[in-house]
Amino acid sequence: MLGHDNVPVPVAFVLSSFDPGGTERQMIELIRRLDRKRWQVHLVCFRASGAWYERAAEAAESVATFPIASFLGPEIGVQLRRFARWCRDQRIAVVHTGQLHSNIFGLPGAALARVPVRVANRRMLKANKPGLQLAVQRVAYAFAHKVVANSLAAAARLKAEGVPARKIAVITNGVDCDRFTRVPSRWSARRVVMVANLRPEKGHDVLIAAAVSVLRRFPDATFDIIGDGPEMESLKMMARDRAVDHAVTFYGHREDVPELLAEGGMLVLPSRSEALPNAVLEAMAARLPVVASDVGGVGELIVNGRTGWLVPAGDAAALAERICGLMADPGLAGAFGVAGRAAIDARYTFERMVGAFDRLYETELRRRCPVFRWHAAAA
Repeated sequence: MLGHDNVPVPVAFVLSSFDPGGTERQMIELIRRLDRKRWQVHLVCFRASGAWYERAAEAAESVATFPIASFLGPEIGVQLRRFARWCRDQRIAVVHTGQLHSNIFGLPGAALARVPVRVANRRMLKANKPGLQLAVQRVAYAFAHKVVANSLAAAARLKAEGVPARKIAVITNGVDCDRFTRVPSRWSARRVVMVANLRPEKGHDVLIAAAVSVLRRFPDATFDIIGDGPEMESLKMMARDRAVDHAVTFYGHREDVPELLAEGGMLVLPSRSEALPNAVLEAMAARLPVVASDVGGVGELIVNGRTGWLVPAGDAAALAERICGLMADPGLAGAFGVAGRAAIDARYTFERMVGAFDRLYETELRRRCPVFRWHAAAA
């Protein structure tokens, strides 16, 4: 055990958003699942709002809010000093930041407070504003002891951006396999499911273009698009323009994704950029075959021709061909699904992910704070 007399070690998670998303899901599950005999979990945020805020807050020992309307105004300095003082008052031993803005705020603030261990996340391959975001992230990472990538592809990108190899660790995403064992009330081998926020990099437009070809061969095929985002109206218009809107359903954000996956025949993810997509992990846990773009860390999840098919990003014809192939061969689709679930059980459970972070925190504490046991006892 860390700490004298079994005193849990204070760790603070800094999150800038609680809106539904892959990074948010992984961080909240880590917060919920860390061993409370070893870790005293605190939550730090900019605002107490967002669809998943309550889920995170309920799992924390305490919640500290540091309101920031703009990172360009004078308030950022005030809040950084408040955060550093809070870290000292709470005797925080580990600060783990979850997203871009929490990296920018949490890492320098933790360094100001001389927090022994500072851990950052990197769960995206491409920045939305490459020049600006890369510059500020590079500065933020300078204050981190470890930057955790969720895939080998993300780790390689960090190295290419100048993060020293000694700082980089790879801990892959996890999935709650128990959520994906439901028996569906209805099922169709020709039901194509896509789960992703509606943003350009996710490639919904590629799926809609592929749907034209698929429907020529399988007129009863359907396409369930689960997720919300700024592209909703333009994608609906595209479906109408391509005359496939009768077969495409936009569900918006849903919390019952396991049930919707259970009703599907396959998952499709034609993204232009991914690190290690939760949608693929969850589909494999649900025993669905997957057709996805061969980008980022997707190829680390899918064994091409065994658990699914990889296709070139942006290639609607190749996507349609693989979708049709699985619809025409239910036996192959079933075999892909079984192999995919076996891969998840072996390598991508939340238990494995949480255990890896637990070991990372402990290793870094022992390395950087030789007298840590005394400090833990004093807390």
